[in-house]
Formats: sequence, C-alpha cells, structure tokens
Amino acid sequence: MAEHKHFIVFKPYGFISQLTSNDLRQRRKKKFLAELYDWPEEIMPIGRLDENSEGLLLMTTDGKLSNHINRSGIEKEYYALVDGIPTQEQLMQLMQLMQGIAIGLEGEKYTTKPCAVKILQESPLLPNRGKKIRDARHGPITWLSITIQEGKFRQVRKMTSAIGCPTLRLVRVRIGNLKLHELQPGEVLEWDGEV
Repeated sequence: MAEHKHFIVFKPYGFISQLTSNDLRQRRKKKFLAELYDWPEEIMPIGRLDENSEGLLLMTTDGKLSNHINRSGIEKEYYALVDGIPTQEQLMQLMQLMQGIAIGLEGEKYTTKPCAVKILQESPLLPNRGKKIRDARHGPITWLSITIQEGKFRQVRKMTSAIGCPTLRLVRVRIGNLKLHELQPGEVLEWDGEV
C-alpha cells in the first residue's frame, strides 16, 4: 500500500476548501484547491475554511489522520481583523467569548467551548489579501488572536459578530504545532503528518 501524503497549504481568499465541484456552473464561477497544486489521488482537506477566510489548511490522503485532527480538540489559532475598537463593555463580552458564547448554528443556539482571546497590539505580518479590505481610514479596526478547539461553521465570524465587532478579515495561522510562518497565499508544502 502506498504511503500517505500530507500537505500544508496557505488557502488564499476566495477559494473553496474542496478540490473541485461536480456542478459545472460552480466550477466556472468559483476557485477550488485543484488550481493550486497537482494533488495525489485520495487527497482531502482536513477541516474547512470558508471562501472569504484564508490561511493554514491541511491536506492528507489519510482519513484517520483527518478524523483525529477534526475531533481531538487540537487548537486552531486565527487572527481576526474586526470592525471597531472593542469598548469596555465589548471587552467584557470578549471575556465571555473565553468562557463560551451563544451563536446560531443550523437554526439552533449553540454555546461555543471556552477559547483564548487577546487583542494584538500590532498588526500581524500577513501577505496582502487578494481583495481590498476596509482599513483604518474608514473607522477604527482591531486585530484579535482567537484560539479555539472546535470548528463549527463560520464559528469565529459568528463569535466576533456576537460581541458587535464583525470580522473584516480572518486568517488561520496555526493548527496544533503547525504554523503559517512565511508561507504565501497559494503555496503548498509537504508535511510529515505530525500536529
């Protein structure tokens, strides 16, 4: 049996976290991971990043590894650029984020698991995003580091929205011990499968 292959990808903004689509119309309109690399057969993304999010995405041919990373509570750290400077009240709500906060999920209320949240004092060194983002000239903005151990649909965006600070840009920078480092959007590196 062939050895499993594993890859680290900087998923660019505007790409869907799947290789392709069976829908021909969607393939014409959307960008898929197949455009980034000549992937081996049986490759799959481990988890997802929505189309408007970017950053660290893991790919593997090993379904057991994918399942382990998705279900074992491995930390995932995101840098979220949010609209505004959190007020004292919002900072208190930010503390609530750390304990868990109610968000909508599939038409129900879901309370997130405790997480780590901190305000970044300086803008992180990240490559420019493909699409222009509203910047500080149009009102105050703040970068947050948010580390979660789960990954519900659009969770981080829903969490920042719940405290009144919508996310303008979202970049996953770490999964377990794996970091984005100097990787550029669209870049792909092989990885040994250790997290």
